[in-house]
Amino acid sequence: MKEYKFSDLVLGMKESFEIKITQEHMDLFCTLSGDKNPLHLDEDYAKKEGFDAKVVYGLLLSSLYSRLAGMHLPGKYCLLHSVDSVFLKPAYVGDKLLVEGVISYINEAYKQVEIKASIAKTLAGGGT
Repeated sequence: MKEYKFSDLVLGMKESFEIKITQEHMDLFCTLSGDKNPLHLDEDYAKKEGFDAKVVYGLLLSSLYSRLAGMHLPGKYCLLHSVDSVFLKPAYVGDKLLVEGVISYINEAYKQVEIKASIAKTLAGGGT
């Protein structure tokens, strides 16, 4: 876990991590959220709807921003206030993802930082 203090943070500072999405992630999120939409659970249904496989839950992916902020940038001293997410492409079980954040704004008066973050498939996970 990183331990950046506010005074350590500068515009353009970047941190990232990789994760491979597993069926266990999907099962745990299904249990926690109660979301049993067949798009996430039924391979045949997802394919009939035009996807390559069962689609990873969008909010499971968004939850990775909590790991980014709480563990990497800034880490220990972080309190996440909000997350805005846009889903451009689906992710599937087995995809290897790069979660990356860059400090894009710092407000000294309120001790707030904005991080522009993204989640993208790595080449090993099927391309970006």
